[in-house]
Amino acid sequence: MPTKVLNRPEHRPIIQYSIHADNKVGRLNEIVGLLSAREVHIMALSILDTTDSSIIRIIVDYPEEAHAMLVEHGFSFARSELIAVELTTEAQIKDVTCALVQAEINIHYIYPFIVRPNGKSALAIRLEDNDLAEETLRRHQVKVLTQNDIAR
Repeated sequence: MPTKVLNRPEHRPIIQYSIHADNKVGRLNEIVGLLSAREVHIMALSILDTTDSSIIRIIVDYPEEAHAMLVEHGFSFARSELIAVELTTEAQIKDVTCALVQAEINIHYIYPFIVRPNGKSALAIRLEDNDLAEETLRRHQVKVLTQNDIAR
């Protein structure tokens, strides 16, 4: 069940696309090429591989363009909102996980950004409750990124 993050005018939640792809040579390259042709940049990437298929998780700078490309080319995908946090040091990972465990928020998965928003490291985090997580992280002085923060 997707969770909703509060939509304030300046607050656009981070959008993740989970693309279901056949596990065959060149499939990721095809997706990267199609996004590149639309000048959409992959900001974060994670791949879950099984014997027959893969789930390619991406966060891009322009999710509306990525969505249009995925629909146009007939990809099977899911769109979800998640939390992204900015890290100034590796030690902040502990701050993030401690804040979330204190609030009893379950982490489904985490993966790093490829691009360094604002020149700093960032993590994409899929959680069971984005609203509570965002509030909790901000209370613990962790910078929560928005889609505007990662757009080029």
